[in-house]
Amino acid sequence: MTTAIGVVMTSHIVAGKLEDQRLTGKLLRYPSDQEEVNDLDAIPSSELVEILAEHISTLAGTKAGGGAGSADAIGVAVPGIVRSGVIEESPNLKQLKGMRLADELAKALEGRGIAAPVHIANDADAIAAGVAATRGRLDKLTRVWTIGKGVGYGRWPYADGVWEGGHITVTLDPKERFCGCGGAGHLEGIVGHRAMRLRFLDLEPEEVFANAKQGDTRCREFVDLWHRALAAATASFIHLAGPGRFYFTGSNVGFLDLPTLRGHLETMVRLSPLQSFSLEILPPDDETALIGAGVSALRALGS
Repeated sequence: MTTAIGVVMTSHIVAGKLEDQRLTGKLLRYPSDQEEVNDLDAIPSSELVEILAEHISTLAGTKAGGGAGSADAIGVAVPGIVRSGVIEESPNLKQLKGMRLADELAKALEGRGIAAPVHIANDADAIAAGVAATRGRLDKLTRVWTIGKGVGYGRWPYADGVWEGGHITVTLDPKERFCGCGGAGHLEGIVGHRAMRLRFLDLEPEEVFANAKQGDTRCREFVDLWHRALAAATASFIHLAGPGRFYFTGSNVGFLDLPTLRGHLETMVRLSPLQSFSLEILPPDDETALIGAGVSALRALGS
């Protein structure tokens, strides 16, 4: 039996233990109260490492008085550009930029008697891995869009690269500069929650979509642009890597209307070998990403 510990660190921290790629036991969360709002971007990186280490050691079974815990691998999913255990960029957790998180966390765990290897993954990639694992598709290409404060693009199996799909260019309009990175024409600058709030200073994103359903012209035009932008980014990946199944999840996935998205996609993907794509919405949950973080760590251990 293989044992892994998965951790996801986004707007909050959640950790769980996997046995043979299945979650077992109770999940740990920071903040512990799910109703409590706690912006992790205000916590120093060293404190975040300690929080992670404490959660992992609890799940591994270490005792306060000593004694080694058990885990074959530890997987941590975080937002941003992650390569070789280093967080090269993380717009949503800026204090992590440049941090060698795998090394720092391994040191903190070693002091707690845990010597398992640590694998760091992008959070969207972890969701893609979790979807593949829970659906018996670990041998197939799985792609996921996460729609929330920003926009993430995850894929499984892992392939070396940056894969910052949220920053793919979907418009040449120089006025489209709402992306958090400052770049023009990016998908996240249209679809991301932060970008929508900047665009509609008088309305919350929820109000924009509600008003569109009531017939408001300005809001209806934006909702169509929102779907066209997501379709354009999806079409780009279809043209690069082929058709297949795309999953959509995240805190704002409720804004997505699949028939509208498909309608736009069908005008963009016209080559017949590429038209066998499918689209599916997944309710957002921590468990899928946790499983993916653990599975990614175990696969990295075996590579």
